[in-house]
Amino acid sequence: MIVGRGPSALAALLLLCCYTTHAAAADLADKLRDDSELSQFYSLLEQNPVANATLSLRSCTIFVPTNEAFQRHKGPTHVLYHITTAAFSKDQLEKTVSSDMAGNPPLYITKSRNGDIYVNNARIIPSLSVELTNREGNRQVMHIIDEVLEPLTALPTAKTEINNLDALQFIQKADQLSVGDNKLRTYRSQLALMKKESLYNAPGAHTFLLPVDEGFKITTRSSLVDGKVIDGHVIPNTVIFTAASQHDEPKTSAAFEDQLKVTVSFFKQKDGKMYVKSNTIVGDAKHPEGVVLSEIVKANIPVKNGVIHLIRRPLMIIDTTVTQFLQSFKDNGENGALRKFLEVIMDSGGAVLDGINNLSEVTILAPSNEAWNTSSIDNIVRDRKRMTDILNMHIIKERLNVEKIRQKNANMIAQVPTVNNRTFLYFNIIGEGADAKITVEGGGVNATILQADVAQTNGYVHIIDHVLGVPHTTVLGKLETDPMMSDTYRMGQFSNFNDQLNNTQRRYTFFVPRDKGWQKTELDYPSAHKKLFMRDFAYHSKYILERHLVIADHVFTMKDLAQMSLTTDNVVLPTFRDSLKMKVTEEAGRYVITWNYKKINVYRPDVECTNGIIHVIDYPLLEEKDIVVSGGSYMPESSICIMLANLIMITVAKFLN
Repeated sequence: MIVGRGPSALAALLLLCCYTTHAAAADLADKLRDDSELSQFYSLLEQNPVANATLSLRSCTIFVPTNEAFQRHKGPTHVLYHITTAAFSKDQLEKTVSSDMAGNPPLYITKSRNGDIYVNNARIIPSLSVELTNREGNRQVMHIIDEVLEPLTALPTAKTEINNLDALQFIQKADQLSVGDNKLRTYRSQLALMKKESLYNAPGAHTFLLPVDEGFKITTRSSLVDGKVIDGHVIPNTVIFTAASQHDEPKTSAAFEDQLKVTVSFFKQKDGKMYVKSNTIVGDAKHPEGVVLSEIVKANIPVKNGVIHLIRRPLMIIDTTVTQFLQSFKDNGENGALRKFLEVIMDSGGAVLDGINNLSEVTILAPSNEAWNTSSIDNIVRDRKRMTDILNMHIIKERLNVEKIRQKNANMIAQVPTVNNRTFLYFNIIGEGADAKITVEGGGVNATILQADVAQTNGYVHIIDHVLGVPHTTVLGKLETDPMMSDTYRMGQFSNFNDQLNNTQRRYTFFVPRDKGWQKTELDYPSAHKKLFMRDFAYHSKYILERHLVIADHVFTMKDLAQMSLTTDNVVLPTFRDSLKMKVTEEAGRYVITWNYKKINVYRPDVECTNGIIHVIDYPLLEEKDIVVSGGSYMPESSICIMLANLIMITVAKFLN
């Protein structure tokens, strides 16, 4: 279907009538005709006399979608919306250019940091632009784009002509526009009640986020949409189309002043769904601090003064409990960002949700939909008891936002109990400022917080990228990625000790000293500590590590070792070279290892891996007598004994000869 003719288009048509019918085709048209990858747009162009006139007689820029773009496109194609009656190379494209469609609606140009250039939501494909002069001597430019441009259009039933509306006119006439089943009646009423119309008809180029009626099912919610909340739905002086958006880059909203500061950012899930979030950095009595998520239900609607995105629920408003927030994803069907998490909770019997509901303060670490798409989880989901334990590992009985995590993490990796009490989560902040990344470890799994501080009336939800408690990596993989075990990993790398830890045919129980434990040995045995991390002494480093590694046909949990210790003075465990003797007791809710009359705290017990288990301990299994330092080198005591035995044997052999 070909639609859209304005006054400029009619003028071009008159020019075409004056032009000889025997004239040769325009050179740009030839380029289009000869390129098989652009055949669908050329076919539409041929059928549009106004577009043909422009190509033949005028300067122009034409944005041509590829055939692949048409395969993704649904609905009519507006050819003249892809043409502007001035020639612009990529460098000459300004923030807006007027299209040749009726009413001359603008096209918005975005130049990203990586050099990509977008026209509305379509990217100009690099190196394919063409510039030439037609037979009339007019300069023309063709840019190839990866999406079909979609203007704002009216429904066929619309009674009045609709051309180039601004955002306010869009809201007022939304029922006559082609925006699917989305209605804006509630938000439109609040906008009029708060007398904020001027915000939406302001000249310039802005981004408008409009919540649809579906987001106001909670009857009291509309009354919370005051003037400041309306301000929080507008990003002034910036046009953001989703394809060109910088994900998770906060933009200042119109609600940004001394007493209230709200930013807005876009992000995309791996399944392709786009979301927008508000972050109330500084709140007040009516507008609490925290993040509010909303799915974009219809994106990239261009208007005269910017772009509109229709969103599922209003931003800034925090009026649901954590339980209600999770249950909302059931209503959203496949569109819910945490739909799978809720499904697993309900499949496990619903007791977990009841437990959450009974907590006056709660923080949930909620795995994203993609986090559940692993085979290792498929085998566990059917085990209701184990799945309940895993889900409870994601629940904390306190309000824990990023600021609190930072405070807890000021001097050490933050350790936080879950509702299981015996299970702890370990938070770590990597980097600083806006680039900081927060990770959490639970049950042997390291996860990264993708979206933090999603605020509810009784707590927070943090969306994470892995399911805690379901190991997906080997002992080596865990050692390599866990920031608390980096020293042990480094020592094992240069001594070639780590090579064996990827073997999935074995079952390892590895007592791993955390980095602070190795740092303590630097105070106790400074010379020895230095050499432990030198490649020249790799053999000795390997020997020390082998003492910490138990190899058997099954793993030993801390509970197992504590039970075994009840019936013997020393539990004997098989290691690579010899055996490890220890006793494990439970003191004040924490496990303690007694080894060679030394008491060593277990900092993190039972870190599960696919081929074993790790117990993170506060100090290495190391004593001063293990190491002899002399002449710039050192050896474990047992190595000295072996060398002395060999020396005696050589001496005896010489004597016998």
